[in-house]
Amino acid sequence: MPDSSTGSTGNTARPSRRAVLAATAAAGTALAAGGTVHAAGPSAPDDRRLRALVSRMTLEEKVGQLFVMRVYGHSATEPDQADIDANLKEIGVRTAAELLARYRVGGIIYFAWAHNTRAPHQIADLSNGIQKASLGLPRGLPVLISTDQEHGIVARVGEPATLFPGAMAVGAGGSRSDARTLGRIAGRELRALGIRQDYAPVADVNVNPANPVIGVRSFGSDPDAVARLVAAEVAGYQRSGVAATAKHFPGHGDTVDDSHAKLPYIHHTREQWERLDAPPFEAAVAAGIDSIMTAHIVVPALDGSEDPATLSRPILTGILREELGYDGVVVTDSLGMEGVRTKYGDDRVPVLALKAGVDQLLNPPSLDVAWNAVLKAVRDGELTESRLDESILRILRLKAKLGLFEDPYVTHEGVDRTVGTRSHLAAADRIAERTTTLLVNEGGLLPLSRRSRPKLLVVGADPASPSGTTGPPTGVLAGALTELGFTATALSTGTAPSAATVAKAVAAARDADAVVVGTYNVTASSSQKALVEQLLATGTPVVAVAIRNPYDVAHLPGVPAYLATYSWTDVELRAAARVIAGRVGPRGTLPVPVQRADDPATVLYPVGHGLRY
Repeated sequence: MPDSSTGSTGNTARPSRRAVLAATAAAGTALAAGGTVHAAGPSAPDDRRLRALVSRMTLEEKVGQLFVMRVYGHSATEPDQADIDANLKEIGVRTAAELLARYRVGGIIYFAWAHNTRAPHQIADLSNGIQKASLGLPRGLPVLISTDQEHGIVARVGEPATLFPGAMAVGAGGSRSDARTLGRIAGRELRALGIRQDYAPVADVNVNPANPVIGVRSFGSDPDAVARLVAAEVAGYQRSGVAATAKHFPGHGDTVDDSHAKLPYIHHTREQWERLDAPPFEAAVAAGIDSIMTAHIVVPALDGSEDPATLSRPILTGILREELGYDGVVVTDSLGMEGVRTKYGDDRVPVLALKAGVDQLLNPPSLDVAWNAVLKAVRDGELTESRLDESILRILRLKAKLGLFEDPYVTHEGVDRTVGTRSHLAAADRIAERTTTLLVNEGGLLPLSRRSRPKLLVVGADPASPSGTTGPPTGVLAGALTELGFTATALSTGTAPSAATVAKAVAAARDADAVVVGTYNVTASSSQKALVEQLLATGTPVVAVAIRNPYDVAHLPGVPAYLATYSWTDVELRAAARVIAGRVGPRGTLPVPVQRADDPATVLYPVGHGLRY
């Protein structure tokens, strides 16, 4: 059901501009900072008016403005009962509107699992409902709505929105123009939905193949190449009127731990940090990045206290603010992650983050605990109100730059003109074609001919779709190959195929002209190895596709043809099918090195490796 505040049609989804200005004027915020975002860039915010806004805020309103919070439901005022129950349990409110009224939060983050992103018109209506609820409050301010739309394996807005290859795939393409195009189109679509802050791009340099949390979310292992692509994507997003967010400062690329589950340590020296981790963030700052996200990691060389970077004044103020000269918005990674909760309690974390130099406090596990802790810290004198004012002014400057004071609403017509258009989808397909990487092609097995090898079996891992695409991978590949003239049959064997599953695939392979197998994070002990080895033993030609990490190829040296797609989203799998069929040639090159499985000190395929035909 559409949000009752916006109606159900494009003509009624957007309040009139006069109504918007009247609402903001009544709250003392009318045109506090002029400036809709135009192609040539936003007009400069008026600090005098923004400071006047801050001076009229109560202390409680100031505290709220610092928080970016999740909320369950597809509607700001009429979510489903299950979402009301979840909100009551986790936040103590029923709806997004009640969240805003109680805590006056400055931002809301959208998640698919919170049922915020079901369909384009619904997302637009939710955004409008949130803005209307906030602007209707005394001294109401527009809300900065954000999400994690990295593309590839992390995206919160799925089809029919345009979904692009992820960062490592873009790194394999190596094109700054493609990175800018991705940011420009993705930014336009997010803005049409009312989302003005995107937690992308990932600026981490993935120098550790065992990294469990970054991996293919990174553009690659070369700091300068990553820096160039980060800057290009930032430019694309921000020219579309969406705030880009470089993450995760000071760099999460060399860790074997996942900060969602524990507190990782990175043991780079200061010189190594400057050489490996810093360049993409320096490039983002030089490109005028609007926001930077912190990492819940310990870097002893940067802060001897061994506090996580999110809570480290030497890192956030000393390095990011003072050395790198960054004066934009600093947002924490989610405060619900264990990496930031292991050393201090949930009441101390937001206070310490603000003392370190953070502006936005993202998604605390308990908003009530965090909000009251900040309020108490100010009343007790641990935090000054002027310290809060510094962060609030940065946040309001960003809202002004993004045009939220002038016009925070979106329309169904704008959604229909922008989201998932034919030209946008075609651009995503073209970019994906430039990323597919051919690692091995013994005897010129690829491309496959539909005349000599018309009957294909597609087997392999079928992990859940990462970003609202159709999936599963075997089905997508088989469907795409069938559309290209083959007769392709899909048989899911999973990430840990049993002996019976392997036997079934082997039997089917004997009746096929070639087998395409999707591999997913293969290890030395993975039963995926047994599957591939037994398929090879049938004598049927085998083409393998690494659908996540390109490192799989090191564990399967007998495969005669191996492709890397860097993700199992539809756009990348369809591009791989076109490469397999010879409709397009492989053009990607490895953005990370692949080491030998039996000797990690030896590089099997270096950065830049990629075959052609």
